[in-house]
Amino acid sequence: MRTEICEMFGIEFPLLAFSHCRDVVAAVTNAGGMGVLGAVAYTPDRLEEELSWIDRQVGGRPYGVDVLVPAKLDLKGTDEAGGGLGAMLAAVPQEHWGFLRDLFERHGVPLPDFEAARRSTARGVGSQVTEQGATDLIDVSLAHPIRLIASALGTPPPRMVEAAKSAGVPVAALVGTAEHARRQVAAGVDLIVAQGGEAGGHTGEISTMVLVPEVVDTVAPIPVLAAGGIATGRQMAAAMALGACGVWCGSVWLTTEEAETPPHVKAKMLAATSRDTVRSRSRTGKPARQLRSAWTDAWEGPDSPGSLGMPLQMVVAEGAMRQIDRVAASGNEGARELANYFVGQCVGLMNTVRPARQVVYDMVQEFTDALDRLNALSGTGSGDGPAPS
Repeated sequence: MRTEICEMFGIEFPLLAFSHCRDVVAAVTNAGGMGVLGAVAYTPDRLEEELSWIDRQVGGRPYGVDVLVPAKLDLKGTDEAGGGLGAMLAAVPQEHWGFLRDLFERHGVPLPDFEAARRSTARGVGSQVTEQGATDLIDVSLAHPIRLIASALGTPPPRMVEAAKSAGVPVAALVGTAEHARRQVAAGVDLIVAQGGEAGGHTGEISTMVLVPEVVDTVAPIPVLAAGGIATGRQMAAAMALGACGVWCGSVWLTTEEAETPPHVKAKMLAATSRDTVRSRSRTGKPARQLRSAWTDAWEGPDSPGSLGMPLQMVVAEGAMRQIDRVAASGNEGARELANYFVGQCVGLMNTVRPARQVVYDMVQEFTDALDRLNALSGTGSGDGPAPS
């Protein structure tokens, strides 16, 4: 394939794979696409270990890093802009901690050392979603031979753009509206990812089919990747027809052999339909598409105190989810009812476990087959031939 994205990064296929799993990132890069490591959950030291491992695996082939730099944080009630540990814990209303305790008890999930868990989670959240936390991750990333750095939530701060450009690394940003795309281009972004509401994780409401051509027209000649519910080569062909130069996929890797997804959650995904996801603030404080579960139902229910903003809802939710996953792994049914993960509506297409490399090859083959069908309709001949096997 020959697109602007292939030329920009020196890749065979215009397919970028977002994943929190280093194994997926390396596998997709080595298969001819480009893996992008989601770094938000890492400390700088841990990110250094992960990127060093990827460097050894890919042998100079291109990969990228994605960091989360929220444009707005809900830090009301904290005593400092960065949300210090004690202040961040104190800013969470007691009714939210009480609701969490009751939720665990109703589902028969043993409580951890609650105070220790709260402090550990707040410490991690405070280092992850603040500008200083993101800056530390950016510095680590740019010390490695990455070929792309992406801002997952909001306009990247000037320091990120300046540091990346000084290192010769293009900057990408995810957007959910044409207005967001304009702001990203004004901030100096080199590549726009137009992410429709079908996507997993933080997402807006506009569908991919509507959003992609709107963003393409808005930011031309800046290249655009399509994202949101894309898990097959047919969808990849549709995205290219809409004007995208390639695709950005995240959810489809969650049921691969290499994925970091807990086995009990992976089993839920394999059985799920496209109707089994919901946009909910219950894990991060911002609308994020995830598997519907007893967790999301409870936070939307009549007894819920309501989700807090980011990062305070993360202080409540992320430590709780780690405990839920630990207990669910032992077979606890209540924990399994609560367990979920971020995933897009394409989960209904994710019905088998495959190596990440095979997902790439299958998508490319389906893309070629789709082009052949379209060419047959127009009488212009066949595509470029089969994908690798």
